[in-house]
Amino acid sequence: MKLSIKQVLIVANMNKPQAENLVSEISSYLENQEIHVEIFRLSGRVEPPVFENIDLVFSLGGDGTVLFCSRLLRTAGVPILAVNLGTFGFITEVSQDEWKEAFESFRDGRTGLSHRLMIRTAVTRDGEKIFLNQCLNDLVVKANGVSNIVNLKLHLNETRLGTFRADGIIVATPTGSTAYSLAAGGPILDSEMDALIVTPICPFTLSNRPIVVSGEDIIQIEVLKHQRTALNLSLDGQEMLPLCEGDIITVERSRGRALLVLSSKRNFYEVVRAKLNWSGEVDA
Repeated sequence: MKLSIKQVLIVANMNKPQAENLVSEISSYLENQEIHVEIFRLSGRVEPPVFENIDLVFSLGGDGTVLFCSRLLRTAGVPILAVNLGTFGFITEVSQDEWKEAFESFRDGRTGLSHRLMIRTAVTRDGEKIFLNQCLNDLVVKANGVSNIVNLKLHLNETRLGTFRADGIIVATPTGSTAYSLAAGGPILDSEMDALIVTPICPFTLSNRPIVVSGEDIIQIEVLKHQRTALNLSLDGQEMLPLCEGDIITVERSRGRALLVLSSKRNFYEVVRAKLNWSGEVDA
C-alpha cells in the first residue's frame, strides 16, 4: 500500500562535505513529487526549531545525526530514513547513492520500519526533578576530572543491586549495544529487543559485570556522597548535565520508539558482521 507523504524534513550534518549537494538533490526530487520540504542544517550545538506535521525525516550524516533526529522527534512517531555520508555506521544502513531507491521502496510499501526502544532519563536533586530527556543509544554517568573512580549506588525496581566503584556506568538500549557499552565489555543485542543493558565502566571489582534487564524495569543510579571528582551525565554523547552528590538518575523505557526505515540492501546483522570483521570461520 502506497503511503501518503506530503511533508519531509531533511536534517543534514554540514560537517560532511557532500551534505549540501545531497540536500539539493533530495529537495529537487521531492519537490518534483509535490512534497513540501523543510531543511535543517546541523552544525555544532544548536537548538532546533519545532517542526510540525512532518511525515518523514531524511537524516544525512552518520549515526550521530540519527541520534540527534531521534531526540528531536521524541514521541512524534515520525519515520527516519538514515543516509550515511561516510563509512557505514551501525544505525545508518542506507548509502548516499541508495537514498532514492530506499525512499521509493518505503513509500510504496515494499520495505518497513525498525522499531527501536528509546530510554527516558530523569534527574532528581533535593527532591525536585531538574532534568528530563530521551535518547536512542545510551546514557552514561562518569567522572569529569583527574580521578576516574566514582561511587554509585544502583537499584533495579525495588531491589538494591549494590554500590559500584568504577569509572562510571552505562545504560544502553539494544541500538546502543554496539556503541560505548560494547567497548566496555557489554553484549550485542538484537536491535528490536525490549531490553536494557547496564554496563559498569572499568569496575574496581571484577565481580561487577554487565547485566541485561527487561525493558519494563526501572533503573535508578544514585550519586553517593564524598566523591573525589566531579561527575557528568551524558545522553547519546550529545546532551550533557553536570551532576551533584545526592542526585538520583531514573532510567526507564520511553513511551515512544524511534522508527527507522529499513534498507532493502542490508540488515542489522550484516552491518554488524561487516563492522566487526566477523569471518565466520575458525582459524586452523
